[in-house]
Amino acid sequence: MTKTIYPGQTIGIIGGGQLGRMMALAAKEAGFKIAVLDPTMESPCGQVADIQIIASFNDDSALEELAEVSDVITYEFENIDYKGLKRLTEFAYVPQGAELVRITQNRITEKAEIRKAGVLIANYVVATSPVELKATIEEIGFPCIVKTAFGGYDGKGQVKLNSKEELKLATPLFEHGACIAEAFVPFTKEISVIVQRNGNGETYCLPVGENIHKDHILHQTIVPARVSETIITQATKAAEQIADHLQLVGTLAVEMFVLENDTIVINELAPRPHNSGHYSIEGTTISQFHQHVRAICGWPLRKPTLHQPTVMVNVLGEHVVPLSNAISKYPDWSIHLYGKEEAKTKRKMGHVTILTDDINKTLQEIDHSGIWSE
Repeated sequence: MTKTIYPGQTIGIIGGGQLGRMMALAAKEAGFKIAVLDPTMESPCGQVADIQIIASFNDDSALEELAEVSDVITYEFENIDYKGLKRLTEFAYVPQGAELVRITQNRITEKAEIRKAGVLIANYVVATSPVELKATIEEIGFPCIVKTAFGGYDGKGQVKLNSKEELKLATPLFEHGACIAEAFVPFTKEISVIVQRNGNGETYCLPVGENIHKDHILHQTIVPARVSETIITQATKAAEQIADHLQLVGTLAVEMFVLENDTIVINELAPRPHNSGHYSIEGTTISQFHQHVRAICGWPLRKPTLHQPTVMVNVLGEHVVPLSNAISKYPDWSIHLYGKEEAKTKRKMGHVTILTDDINKTLQEIDHSGIWSE
């Protein structure tokens, strides 16, 4: 049943990271109160919340406390305790439910559901041991990528194998349980679509973003993606198909590969706002965070429209000082820092968004700034 949550009521967020923070800031604009559950005092979201519950994500009494103070509950990342979330749905209003988390926490169930949605994915095999992997690997051939079924992000928990001789490189991954091995896809670009849907099935996608990674961490998102209209249409349709199949409420990020023959292959899903959608705060008529709040609160959604071409660049720990020193030089840059205390190398600390009339010129400006130089 879809409920309407009104300004003045409280949105509970499981997870206190930057996604929760940006979600909370969007919600506060409409007059909502925010409660957050996170193990860390003064987490990025905790700094802007009305109520902080400091406890682990699988603490039953903390989840009950969150339910008591919240009129609706959402989450800002998927690696939360599925059983705890499932229990929470029995006595609290969690419009996203727990199934989406169960599906996307495990790459094996995620791949199966993407395939059931009728969209294209790379060939894959499932293996529970190195011996089973060796026996089935010929079904997909080399090169291939072996990934742990659970956990792993920003390139962690996976290894690329180029030949049978390299199979031993995948052995340590099985310490964490079953793995999935995917045929390597020779892609020309990586893109993502943020699709958002409310309980009435009203669905919108943000403009398609082109993603550039460095060391498996997202570096830049360029919007609109520099791909053909055919790809834009295919990508949007695929994201909507998956959202409908999963009966999505809230936000789903769908990461895809673009192939040379102007087709797409779905790579991964994230059941929440996504790093590649941060550009939407300044870049579109409604951000992924405002739309997420609307979706979980049972409000009608708004059609997102791009104001003008936009580039988003991630700010990692090593970029904070050079960025701070350069603020006076770049008046057109929108700077977002997440309030994390320690600027560790490779840790996501913030992002910069630049609206532009000339993508190439802006990309050159980013390079020439020296902030993101190795």
